[in-house]
Amino acid sequence: MIQPVRDHLLRVAGPHRTPALNAQLAGLLALVAGILNSVGFVAVAVYTSHMTGITATLADHLVLGGAGVVGTALLALVSFVGGSMVCAWLFNWGRRRGLRGRYALVLVVEALLILCFGLLADRVRWTHDTPLFVAVLCCTMGLQNAIITKISGAQIRTTHVTGMITDIGIELGKLTYVPRTPGLPPVSADRAKLGLLASLVTLFFVGGVLGALGYPRFGFVTLVPPALLLLAAAGAPVLADIRRGWRGASG
Repeated sequence: MIQPVRDHLLRVAGPHRTPALNAQLAGLLALVAGILNSVGFVAVAVYTSHMTGITATLADHLVLGGAGVVGTALLALVSFVGGSMVCAWLFNWGRRRGLRGRYALVLVVEALLILCFGLLADRVRWTHDTPLFVAVLCCTMGLQNAIITKISGAQIRTTHVTGMITDIGIELGKLTYVPRTPGLPPVSADRAKLGLLASLVTLFFVGGVLGALGYPRFGFVTLVPPALLLLAAAGAPVLADIRRGWRGASG
């Protein structure tokens, strides 16, 4: 029983990817993103995964005024980009060294960041426009959106719900397309893609509900369970690399 679980944990965020493994990891990341996004909104009224809205907010308040809002929006954008940059640094560092955890390392860093924040944040007196809160959550969103983009070959985004819902609409349009043109193949939907996208949006929604329910009752400790889930899913390949490094050094 233990060995199959251990083997699966080595694969789910490991270097050898399959559509099924990508879907499993994306589902976990969508759930985590929903929790983080919801906690961010309930705590400081900022959707930390919503870069479209944050960019629009920045543009609006540059014209309408509001230095505080402009500063928060800029910080959110810079932090999201920074998280994506860190993902690229860690991934390429791991890939050039042939690490099994080239993908998992990014998720471990994200998990540790969320875990530390969830355990320590309630000890600080937060204001409505707390910049550190926005920076940390936007950075984690950038990290995880970038790594699932790398893993899936830019086919999956776990924080970009607008794109997923757009693709759902496209596939539903294909699925319900009735006219048949003689001599041409029928229009067919990618049912597997439709199912995956629907499940990701659903998991993001479920994560949002959990975050909205959890934060008022438990505070930032609500972020601890998703951090532990990420560690459980991504820790095994990184630990395997560490053990291999120790054996190489001792040999």
